Amino acid sequence: MKIAVLGGAGKMGSGIVRDLVTNSPKEDIEEVVIADVNMNEARQLANELKDSRIKIQYLDVANKEEVRKLLENVDVCVNAVPTLLGYQIDIMLVSLEAKCPYMDLGGLGVWTRKQKEYHQKFLEKGVPALLGMGSAPGITNILAKCCAEHLDKVEKINLYWVGKLVGQESPIFVPPYNILTLIDEYSEPNFQFINGEMKVVPALSGEQILDLPEPFGRTKFWYTPHSETSTIPYAKGFRDKGIKECTWRLSIPEHVDIVMRSLMSCGFGDKEPLKLNDAEISPQKFLALLVDRNIKKNKEKIPTEVKDYELYFAIGEGEKDGQKLKVTVELHQLPDPLYCGYVDAGTSMSASVGAQMVGKGEIPPGVWAPEECINTARFFEEMKRRKFKIIIKTETLL
Repeated sequence: MKIAVLGGAGKMGSGIVRDLVTNSPKEDIEEVVIADVNMNEARQLANELKDSRIKIQYLDVANKEEVRKLLENVDVCVNAVPTLLGYQIDIMLVSLEAKCPYMDLGGLGVWTRKQKEYHQKFLEKGVPALLGMGSAPGITNILAKCCAEHLDKVEKINLYWVGKLVGQESPIFVPPYNILTLIDEYSEPNFQFINGEMKVVPALSGEQILDLPEPFGRTKFWYTPHSETSTIPYAKGFRDKGIKECTWRLSIPEHVDIVMRSLMSCGFGDKEPLKLNDAEISPQKFLALLVDRNIKKNKEKIPTEVKDYELYFAIGEGEKDGQKLKVTVELHQLPDPLYCGYVDAGTSMSASVGAQMVGKGEIPPGVWAPEECINTARFFEEMKRRKFKIIIKTETLL
């Protein structure tokens, strides 16, 4: 199959390209196109990976005609362009026009709900679209599905992610993922499915403290904008089992949390442009440019060894055979040399697995969230092969 990764030279896109050519069966993948405006970084990535299947193509995703021409000649479109740049639906619809199977990494709930409205059009044209197939959303949706598969009735599904620094801390601030996404997670109201209906809750609300195994210990979580809560409650296997609650909570590593809360207190969560003489600039975009430049200028100061232990988990409650049951499904990303070179191995590897499922025809026509179309056992096997650890626990409730 031929796979085009739009934004393939970026933080998430480069990881997807890396996994496609290093951890995937070579006989399955004929070509991987790094499609990006940043040719220098695209060339650097291609030179580092040294794989003849990699092709580089300059692509401005704002140019719909150029996007269409590219997608007419590949088997899968992987949209790794940051959602907050505003091209999510445009790229998806060009993919439909080109009849090219589509996949992205998530739409922060708002875009996801709009994307789901195009299900019938994708169905009619026989084109599959897989939404939010990264880590969270993506991995988390599939963990939720696994919970539901262990229950006859589902009362609630609560989703969580936490990361822990276990190696040398970087003296340079390096966001765990796109800083524009981080800013939204710290500043924007968000949707949670509570008491059988979607509710808007304030940023940084819903605080919950859980006792987790080492190295995490007592951990504080809070609500943030995510697309899982926009799809899971309405999916088959959840809706028909009577789900009344679906929430998403995040716990950011302490060193990142301190920086982000400080930045919010300085006003970087405000979307109103700043005026400087006769020019205007977005506080968020200014910050993103500054952080990116600082990382590049101080690259030699950033530790290169793997330093993060990440834990994704879902807790489901409901009934099985008339008995109250609690199901916990965990996916552990342990510190391992395999993840060197990835900004976010969970997102990149999950997306690579999803892209290959799309390319092999395992996803039917229509617009789907992962919990609607991904086989949990098949996905877990692929993630185990990439050294992720899966744990499923059940507990009878009184």
